[in-house]
Amino acid sequence: MIRRLSWFAAGVVAGVGVARSARRRVARTARRLSPTNVVARVRRRAEDGIDSVSGAVREGRLAMRNRERELRARVDRRIDPIDRRLEEDETVLVDGAPIEPGRVVVMRSDRD
Repeated sequence: MIRRLSWFAAGVVAGVGVARSARRRVARTARRLSPTNVVARVRRRAEDGIDSVSGAVREGRLAMRNRERELRARVDRRIDPIDRRLEEDETVLVDGAPIEPGRVVVMRSDRD
């Protein structure tokens, strides 16, 4: 009988501890996910330029300009494709690592 009582008491103590821990964890998560805290966190990240929408737009516009320059250079025939110069057994190395020749763009500039 004493064994059962001791096991029952141990179970009650463990259950109370787990319930308290779970309650604290749920309360902490609820505070963290409250609308005011979410807005504050987004504003902080936007001010730091981390994961902000404006940063993504800025990066997208830069990529768009670079791609447009590349396409215009192709149309104006200012790009010299490197894969035309390579033999069958040759590879292109950038920083010591082999890459596909189509990923390398060499542009010429016609300056007066």
